[in-house]
Amino acid sequence: MASKRSTRPGVHPGTTWLLNCAADPVACQHAWTIAQPAPIMIGSCWAVVEAPLVETVRVLSRLARDRRGPVLAHSEAQLAWWLVPTDVDDAVEDIPQLNVLTSRRDLLCPPVDRALESRFWLELPDGSGRLTDPAVLGAAFGPAAPLLSAQACS
Repeated sequence: MASKRSTRPGVHPGTTWLLNCAADPVACQHAWTIAQPAPIMIGSCWAVVEAPLVETVRVLSRLARDRRGPVLAHSEAQLAWWLVPTDVDDAVEDIPQLNVLTSRRDLLCPPVDRALESRFWLELPDGSGRLTDPAVLGAAFGPAAPLLSAQACS
């Protein structure tokens, strides 16, 4: 989803995009002002694929930058959340370490430019609305991924 509002000077375009996805942008900004992550409803602009943080870091190193959408991490919980299109298909359903979150839940998000309560962006939203393709994500986490990575290095 492209940004509906113009980006204010000094505000990262990814933060503006997050605000555009929030049901209550003013409440989001207030949360960030008092150093709390803001709840943004999953399903409004994206679905989420939850994954273990350590494995996410490995996968990020294998994916080309242009194949990655935003990835939120929570260091204390050792979890990461990949933002994917809302019409996520079954490309990730059979991968045990992945859990698809499609709607009716909030994802607690910090602004793009800083971490809050152990949550930070591993891959920043860039403001364009670019998301990770579920098929690419499934392949990167799937059983053949280590083989593909090894072949790419040789």
